[in-house]
Amino acid sequence: MLIDIHEYIDGQTLTADLCIIGAGAAGISLALKFLGSGINVLLLESGGLKAERATQALYRGSVADERLHSPPERYRQRCFGGTTTIWGGRCMPLDDIDFEVRDYVPHSGWPITGADLLPFYKEANDLCEAGRYSYDAATALPASAPPMLVGFDSPNFSTDHLERFSCPTDFGRRYRHSLSAASNVRVVLHANVTAINLDQSGAQVISASVASLRGRRITAVARQFVVAAGGLETARLLLSSADVQAQGIGNQCDVLGRYYMCHIAGTIGTIRIEGPLSRVHHGYDLSEEGIYCRRRLAVRPEVQRRLHLGNFVARLHHPRITDPEHRNAVLSALFLAKFMIPYEYGKRLHGGETATARVWTQHVRNVMRSPADAVAFAWHMLFDRKLAKRKFPSVIVRPKANLYSLEFHGEQYPNPESRVKLDTERDALGMRRLHVDWRYTEADVDTTRRTLALLASDLQCQRIGRFDFDPHTVEAEMTRYGAFGGHHLGTARMGSDPRSSVVNANCRVYGTDNLYIASSAVFPTSSQANPTLTVVALALRLAGHLQLQLCR
Repeated sequence: MLIDIHEYIDGQTLTADLCIIGAGAAGISLALKFLGSGINVLLLESGGLKAERATQALYRGSVADERLHSPPERYRQRCFGGTTTIWGGRCMPLDDIDFEVRDYVPHSGWPITGADLLPFYKEANDLCEAGRYSYDAATALPASAPPMLVGFDSPNFSTDHLERFSCPTDFGRRYRHSLSAASNVRVVLHANVTAINLDQSGAQVISASVASLRGRRITAVARQFVVAAGGLETARLLLSSADVQAQGIGNQCDVLGRYYMCHIAGTIGTIRIEGPLSRVHHGYDLSEEGIYCRRRLAVRPEVQRRLHLGNFVARLHHPRITDPEHRNAVLSALFLAKFMIPYEYGKRLHGGETATARVWTQHVRNVMRSPADAVAFAWHMLFDRKLAKRKFPSVIVRPKANLYSLEFHGEQYPNPESRVKLDTERDALGMRRLHVDWRYTEADVDTTRRTLALLASDLQCQRIGRFDFDPHTVEAEMTRYGAFGGHHLGTARMGSDPRSSVVNANCRVYGTDNLYIASSAVFPTSSQANPTLTVVALALRLAGHLQLQLCR
């Protein structure tokens, strides 16, 4: 059943076996596991079926440094389907090394292993519509698929690990019918949870307070509660629910909101590959089932351990778009169309540079020199991305010479001083807004710098080409666009000790028997991987645990 909160009477109490707060990738995946189970599920979603300005404004908050972090309302969508309504679809699992305690990565280690998540990753791949669970080029791609770099056989970097791409699947649109048709699931729209209410001992959630922007208020009562509100809003809700536990639910040791991570990312340097253009294949391949896949340069796990490096991947990339000296009609056309490109992509395509009239003129000249290239690219993006059901994932520009920059995406080390907390300003529902103080460390800079130097050495030693970059610019490049996009991780981390974590291995909040978290907030470390696939896998794993609890 799909219903709006305003169809209920003001003050009404809704009861269920399981109450899930948030209908994004995690909340919807969790609810789907209970279809037809005989367990009554209440799925509460703050927004409607589409994005709404007033609802989105509830995400607004403040940031400590606007150069380092986007406004909190960016990169997130507060509607049915959550941020899957705008995501890019990149899927990949975490690597086994990410779950390990690594003495060179402070605060590392998960209380579960990669093997624990493996069965759920396979199902998550299906829900994300990313094809079969195969992330190795040898098993996922046709035998005819060319290597990323002909002749590159590095002892330090692999080029055979893949990222796979969802449609990208809007979970709200894709699974709306299944949830609407289920007799045991109620999805309530415009239902903002403003507080989680504990009993006097703090050991049990007794209810959730729910309100709409139009003033309707109801109460949700359930045997088990799951907060699936994303990496930022999960922390905000628990911090705000401070009637019984004064520091917020699960925050007895001042861990909630700390260890906030995104990813370390940027574009740097110049790579010149020796030999013909055919030596390089830096774009996408289609798997046999028609899924877009892409190879990456990835630091091997044994090399990470030996050299004390964080997890790291990189891709060959086009030159920086803002500089018209690239003389590429396609890149200049993208620059000229910058105001038509969504914020989520435009920020990285164009940065924060202010272009002069001379720069604009040069970009126009580039397009005029090769208008056919620009038109062909526009046609490709219209039909293969805009209109296609399974969209071409990103901008790939094939150069006229083997000249590239390097796009990197790496692990951010956990840091207790990087945190989110409540601000003094309140939103339209009376909840305190969030203040974001994202911080990186010198260790993040150091591991990035050393990994880039290692890649430069490998390319040169194997006579593949040259990678030139200025080590002194690494910090500036990795912070040029600030914290990476919508990857909000670690604010309610998973662990085995309540003094250093918020939830246990089953994602249950310490000290509260019937409260769980399904979110990237529970990640103890960030890996190199985009988080959505792992978020869905964790939600599916949690569903199995809750089924056992609710069937007792």
